[in-house]
Amino acid sequence: MKRRGERVTALTAYDYPTARLLDESGLDIILVGDSVGMVVLGYEDTTQVTLDEMVHHTRAVARGVKRALIVADMPIHSYDTPEQSVETARILIKAGAQAVKLEGGVSHVRQIEAIVSAGIPFMAHIGMLPQSVREEGGYKVKGRTQEQAEALLRDAQAVEKAGAFSVVLEIVAPETAKMISQAIAIPTIGIGSGKECDGQILVTHDLIGFFPWFTPKFVAPEAKVAEQIRNAARAFVARTRER
Repeated sequence: MKRRGERVTALTAYDYPTARLLDESGLDIILVGDSVGMVVLGYEDTTQVTLDEMVHHTRAVARGVKRALIVADMPIHSYDTPEQSVETARILIKAGAQAVKLEGGVSHVRQIEAIVSAGIPFMAHIGMLPQSVREEGGYKVKGRTQEQAEALLRDAQAVEKAGAFSVVLEIVAPETAKMISQAIAIPTIGIGSGKECDGQILVTHDLIGFFPWFTPKFVAPEAKVAEQIRNAARAFVARTRER
C-alpha cells in the first residue's frame, strides 16, 4: 500500500458487533488491542491485561470479520523471551488473529525475528509504549529531541529488518514520525503522531465518543455514542416508570 501511495486505516475492536461493523466500513486493519483493559474491562492501564483475556476478545472479533486483517496485541510479559513470544503468537493466531503486535524496537529484535521465522505476520509498535506507562510516569511524547529521534529511527529500522510488515508510531513528535516514514519501506501507522505517517489508527471508543471519562488530546470524536446511550437509557427509565 505504501508503494501505491494508499493510506492504511486501522481501528480497534474487542467484540463481535463492533468488529462486524468496522469490517463493513472498508477498514484495512482491525486491532484487538490490549487497550481493551482500559476501555472495556475498567483497568487503570494495559499492564493488567492477560493472555486469556486477549484470546477471549480475539475470538469474538474473528467471528465478525470477513475482509479486514485482524491483528492481536501480545499482552505484557507474554513475550519476555523469543520462545515465549512464538508460543503466545501461535495462541493468538489459533484464536483467530492473522497477525500479532508487541511493543518495542531494538530491545525486542530477537522476539520479532522468532515470530517472523515461525511464519507469523508481525506488526511492530514503537514510540510511546503503553505497557511501560508506569515506568515512564505517564503518556509522554517521544522523539522531541535529536537523540530521541535517532533512537526511534534505529528502532524502526531494526523492526523492519527483523521482518515486521508495518510499524505503529504512538505519540511521536510529528516531524520525527515524518522522518521515520520517509526512511523505511514498510508502512508507518500513526496514533497521535501527526498526519505524515503512512496510515492512522485510533481506539474506536475514542473515535465514537464511547469512553467520555477520558479522550486523548489528539482525537477528534466523530460521534457521541456515550451520550446516546445515556439518553436512550433515561428514556427507557422514564417510559417504564410512567403509569
